[in-house]
Order: sequence, then structure tokens, then C-alpha cells
Amino acid sequence: MAGLRVTEVDWQRLSNGTAHHTQEYPGPELVVRRGQRFTFTLELSRPLESEETLIFTVETGPQASEALRTKAVFQTSELERGDTWMAVKEAQTENTTTFSLASPPNAIIGRYQLSARVSSRRKHSDRKLGEFVLLFNPWCPEDDVFLDSEEERQEYVLNDSGIIFRGVEKRIRAQGWNFGQFEEDILNICLSILDRTPSYQDDPATDVSHRHDPIYITRAVSAMVNSNNDRGVVQGQWRGKYGGGTSPLHWSGSVTILHKWFKGRFKPVKYGQCWVFAGVMCTVLRCLGIATRIVSNFNSAHDTDRNLSVDKYVDSFGRTLEDLTEDSTWNFHVWNESWFARPDLGPSYNGWQVLDATPQEESEGVFRCGPASVTAIREGDVHLAHDGPFVFAEVNADYITWLWNEDESRERVYSDTKKIGRCISTKAVGSDSRVDITSLYKYPEGSRKERQVYSKAVKKLFSVEASARRARVRRGGSRRLWRDDLLEPATKPSITGKFKVLEPPVLGHDLKLALCLTSLTSRAQRVQVNLSGATILYTRRPVAEILHESHTVKLGPEEEKKIPIAISYSQYKEGLTEDKKILLAAMCLVTKGEKLLVEKDITLEDFITIKVLGPAVVGVAVTVEVMVLNPLSERVEDCTLMVEGSGLLRGQLSIDVPSLEPEEKASVQFKITPFKSGPRQLQVDFVSPHFPDIKGFVIIHVATAK
Repeated sequence: MAGLRVTEVDWQRLSNGTAHHTQEYPGPELVVRRGQRFTFTLELSRPLESEETLIFTVETGPQASEALRTKAVFQTSELERGDTWMAVKEAQTENTTTFSLASPPNAIIGRYQLSARVSSRRKHSDRKLGEFVLLFNPWCPEDDVFLDSEEERQEYVLNDSGIIFRGVEKRIRAQGWNFGQFEEDILNICLSILDRTPSYQDDPATDVSHRHDPIYITRAVSAMVNSNNDRGVVQGQWRGKYGGGTSPLHWSGSVTILHKWFKGRFKPVKYGQCWVFAGVMCTVLRCLGIATRIVSNFNSAHDTDRNLSVDKYVDSFGRTLEDLTEDSTWNFHVWNESWFARPDLGPSYNGWQVLDATPQEESEGVFRCGPASVTAIREGDVHLAHDGPFVFAEVNADYITWLWNEDESRERVYSDTKKIGRCISTKAVGSDSRVDITSLYKYPEGSRKERQVYSKAVKKLFSVEASARRARVRRGGSRRLWRDDLLEPATKPSITGKFKVLEPPVLGHDLKLALCLTSLTSRAQRVQVNLSGATILYTRRPVAEILHESHTVKLGPEEEKKIPIAISYSQYKEGLTEDKKILLAAMCLVTKGEKLLVEKDITLEDFITIKVLGPAVVGVAVTVEVMVLNPLSERVEDCTLMVEGSGLLRGQLSIDVPSLEPEEKASVQFKITPFKSGPRQLQVDFVSPHFPDIKGFVIIHVATAK
């Protein structure tokens, strides 16, 4: 700057951070949001003369260019224009000048280089002033990610911990999760995820030019959080074998995973399942400034053959025939929703968009899912981008059970066609309670409107394939069932049945249940009951059979009878997985060919309590007490507490637990020193080689030191 040098740059991190809601990001780097002014002060070697003005250049990504909107050159101006970069001189005192810079609300997000030169001089090189990071801005009405509720912005953008709901429909359990988007290096790692995508590796300049678009960004992150097509963050594993890695149930937050991926030179972290993928994706998108939440769907369908029905084949004991059943129903499945506009679809589809990083099916050749508009799912508009049919089936597929006979014929079995997509749940804004959002995804199950939407979705999906549908039932060896097969429902049998739990199902204890059968007719009936039971993964894949028996029951007119069922701990302990789940099935064969399938998912209960002994204050050590119970009637050793909490601990804490006698309750105490104020979530994982993990969490309200 010929005779004019910049001697110092003050980025005003504190005031800009407060104004842009970015003060939580650590480190010296300025982090701001697009579509909003930020100020900085330049100390110059001499005062700016009246005819002099500064010309600024901002650049992001490699080969930055104005044509790709990855570079902008602009000088100070008094006129405000919302669609371009602009600078305003705010104040000048001798050698110090304060400027405010504003980016357009659709600017590319990422790390920018800022440089400047003097306008009145002959051509000379720009002087680099430094770097800043530009994020999406849910506070800016012109930004596609704008969210018009401060409470929701606090929850879905700024809250660094949350809750993931897991379990089964009748017993939903909350698990704490540390998102930690403001922890050391996490912003840098989230930006590096974008730079690891195949599209960036192929053509970095073009890829960066698309980073103004939340649709593009979320689709890229959905693909990168799993490792299936790239060196993404997390490697999935659903077989219950986690050698060479960490069990998905041992993770209690995203920070350790993201650090491990980054420090391991982008080697996928082993292992994840749906809630891990969703937790990591939530961290990345909140970090980049997109309002995001975690959603759990109970009895979630995985429709592999795209016919909007889940077709399950069972044997005469109600056991799923894995080699015939391509579709599946998971006890629960966890995904994300992000909030942004859909200019590609039209304003009626703005709002929550489904995103799923769990690698289940390919979307345009890559394992990713979404963004699919929640409104489009509810209305059956499955023809719209992206991945509508898959998400629609997850929440609203018809569930059809087929008895596969030894002669390879099949018969439709009466079972619940309303079971898919139950208790769709997310954490409440500002509290830890569960909110049921099923009505956002579908009209009341079985209602006329819901059936109309289902028919509309089927027609939209199959309109292209109508001729092929009539021509064949099976394609490429798969047992693909077209809607023509499904017009006739199974005959409703003249009995009803349900499993009843007689004592709470506790880990380490015997299970005591009864199958209750009731006749619905005024005549006597004979029923053959074939019972089976298996330990399962949460995907309902069987692991080990633990029950196999038959009974003949005589039912008088409208009589109820109970078949007692007892399963000892010794029967189920070897096959029990970390999911702590058991599936019972009863195939009831009534005279006259009627068939009823009754199923029951059981999640075994455990015990842990966490207490904070005294007030929690920033910078002051406080004692935490954890009470754990050995659920077994045998001595257990080599147990550990794994403790994690954003703003409470830096990294994970590992604490050895003394040996526990049979069914002994033990107290373990340790100290933490909070370093951030506000409500903070502490997660505790009781890890034992003798039984599956026991998890708990507590919210600690941390006060600012006086």
C-alpha cells in the first residue's frame, strides 16, 4: 500500500461474537454469520487521506474467482446493497480506522481470506489482513436457513448437548449425547469434512462454489458422516461384533469421534449405528449454522425393494426367515431434521427436512439420504427430491407378514398393518422431555386421509412402472411384491392374543410372561400355539434362539386363557447383545386355516443414578456421585465408568469401579471442574465385561463464578 501499511488488525472477536451468536467458538479465529455486518479495526502506518479509500478482496477455496462467487472485490461505500459484499467506514481517528463488512445472505460458507489495497494508488499487490470463517445464519430473514423463533435457534443451533430416544415403542428411553460443536478444533474438523468429499477431490473450485446452498451442504454431509463411499467419519457395523474398534453403544458424544477421525488422517472411526451417525451429523450441521435436531422413529421400516410395504416371511413358529426377508423393521431408527427453505420444490415444502447419514440405501449412487421435505412425506409427494419414497416407507409402509410353508407356498398372516412409524420423537425445546411429532409425518394411522395419502404415494411411485408391475411379481430373483399382490387382506381370525409381562424385565433376572389368548366367538375352538424367542439387535435381526415350544389350547366360547412363559437368565445371557433386546413370537394356528401372529419386543432394564453433591460453579471443583447396581447373581470385576460432558470435562474421564458382589449397589465419587456456565449435560457409561453397558445422564446447572 505504497507508503501505507497495516500495522495491526483488531477483529473485535468479543463484540462480533456476541452479535453473531458465535462467541462460543474457541480460538483466535473470527467466526461470523452471513447476511450480517461485522466490524474490525485497522491500525495504519499513517492516516487515510481524503481521496483514498480501501478496496477489499474476500476469497474462499482454491482458484477463487468472481465468476464462481468464491471471490468478491469491493470498496467502501455508503450505499447498502443486500445481495453483494460491501464495506462501510464506520470511524476514523488518526491512524486507526474501523470498518464494517457485510456478506450477502446467500454467500458461500467457509474459511475466507481478507485482503486490502488503497484505491488512489497505482496498481500494486493486495495486503493480506487475515482469515475469518463465515457460517449459515438462522437469525437472518433473507438466509435460506432462517428460523423465526429465538427459543428454537437456542435449542437447534446453539445447544451443545441433547437427547437421543431409543428402545422400543412401549418403553422409550432417553440417552444423553454430547454434540460439542463449540469444542476445540471441531469447527475446523467440520470444514475439513466438506474438503474430503469426492466432489471436492474431483473439482475443488466448483464444489466450493455450491457451498452457499444448504441442500448441497446437507447432502454432502449426509454422505460423509458414513464411510461407505469415501473416507467418511464413521464406519457402520450391525452384526454385534466390534473387534478392532469401539461398540456403537460406548459412544456418548461426537467430539471424541470427530477428533479421532481427524487425528487418524481421515481413517473411518469404528463403529457406528444409526444414533451415532445422527449424533455426529447434528454436531456438524449445528456447527455450520444450520438448525438441526435428532428424530427417533419406532418400528421403522427399511423398504429395500421400493414398494412401500414391508414384506416379512416367517416360519410356523413366527421366526423371521432371513434368507427370504429382504425388507426389515427396526425397533427404532434415528435420523436428523434440518430447517431450511426449498426453492427447488416451492415454498410449501420449506421447513423441516429429513436427513439420514446411516448407510442403508444408495441415493444417486452414494450412501446418503435427503433432504426430504417432512411436508412432502406427510402429503405423499414421494416424487420430489430427495429420497422421498424411502423416508415415506420408514414411517408409513404397510407391514405384511407371510407364512412360508415347506412346499414353498405362502399364506398371508393376520398382523398389525398400523405398526410402522410409531411415536416419532424428538427432544423438546428448552427441556429434556420427549415430544411426539408423528403428526408432522403422517395423518392419524388408519384414518381416511392417511389411506388416501398412502394410495397417492403408491400411484406416484408406480406410475412409471405400471406395465412392469402387471407383467411380473419377481424381479432379478428378489421376492418383490407389487401392489396387485396385496389387495386381499388376511382373514381376521376368531381369536386375539397379546404377551403380558408379569414382572419387570431386569437385566440378569429370569423373565416371567404370559401369552393371553381370547376367543371372539360363541363356539369352542382348538388353537395350536408355536412359541419362539430370540435375543436380537435393535434392527430386529435375531442373534440366538432362547425359546422354542408348542402348546395346544382349547378355548371355550369367548374364554380367555393364559400360557405361562419363563425364560431363565442362563437361557438368554450368552446370546444377549449390548442392545439388551429380546423378541418373542407366537404363531397361533386356529381351526379353519385362520392364523394370528403375536409379537413382543422386550428391552431389559438396568440401574444407574447420578447426583451432583453441591452447587456447580465455573472454575470450582464439585463432587459427582454415581450409584451403580451389579444386576447379576455373581461377582463382577474390571468395571469402568466412562464420563463425558461438554463444558464440564475436557475429553473423556475413565474411572475404575471396585469389584461388585452379587446384586450389590456401589457408590463411586469423582470431581469435575466446570469451565462453561449454563445447563450442561454429564453422561456416564458403566462398562463391564460381564454384561452390556448401563448408561445415564444428568443436567448440571453451572453458575458463573462471582
